Amino acid sequence: MSDQPQPTTQYYPPPQPASGGSNVKIAILFGAVVALLAANVYLFLQLDTVRQDMGKMREGLQTEIATLREASSVTAQTQRRAAETLRDELETARRQAAMAVGQAKTDADAKVTELNKRLAEETKRGAQLAATQQALKSEVTDVRKEASETKEKLGATATEVGTVKSEVASTKSELEKTIATLKSVQGDLGVTSGLVATNGKELSALRALGERNYFEFNLGKTKAPQKVGDVALLLKRTDQKKNKYTVEVYADDKRTEKKDKNINEPVQFYTSKAKIPYEIVVNEVRKDTIVGYLATPKVTSAR
Repeated sequence: MSDQPQPTTQYYPPPQPASGGSNVKIAILFGAVVALLAANVYLFLQLDTVRQDMGKMREGLQTEIATLREASSVTAQTQRRAAETLRDELETARRQAAMAVGQAKTDADAKVTELNKRLAEETKRGAQLAATQQALKSEVTDVRKEASETKEKLGATATEVGTVKSEVASTKSELEKTIATLKSVQGDLGVTSGLVATNGKELSALRALGERNYFEFNLGKTKAPQKVGDVALLLKRTDQKKNKYTVEVYADDKRTEKKDKNINEPVQFYTSKAKIPYEIVVNEVRKDTIVGYLATPKVTSAR
């Protein structure tokens, strides 16, 4: 143990504040604490109100967003359906337009083919008519030559020769007039017919042309078909007042009914023997009887 002396600690008591000043400070401090608490409570209430408003606003925004999404979805679906509908309508319109163009082209081609065929037939008919006229001229020349020879042999007078020439010229003129009055008519199959005769005189003129074979008939109602040319006909009924008739045609082992046909109407049908149609022309309809002719092509082929 050390023998040095220990220092002595002297105690000083703390100063005591004045009694009146201490109470004021405590009151101020307490008021500040109360004000701070009140401010905190007010701020807490304000924050709670703001929080509730924010929650309501968020719910409203979510509702609006959901509504907008739903409306957008509905609008998108509607637009998609409308687009699909327009696409389908456009495709349908394209198909219809393509079909219309194809049909128009087909109709045009068919019309051109028909016109070419008719032109060829008319050209052929014109050539045949020219050949017939040339043959008539040749016949007139032969007649004139024969008349001249007869005059020389028999010593006929110039008056007799003139009479023969006049008769020949008259016959030629009458035949040409008859041919000129004949008309081409469209048949019931839509094919333009040859010249159609309405009486015996015109039929003789057609025979003179030599374009077709002609078979006259006087067909009455019978149980069995009657042979006319290389076909058979069976009269079914007649309407004398309306000049109409119904007949059955038997050709190539087939039966074809031609119903309610008019007089002088080319009734056409095809056979395996020719490329152009046969034609029946009835000039007169009587009670249970028809009178007319069958025209067949000059050129035929074997079955």
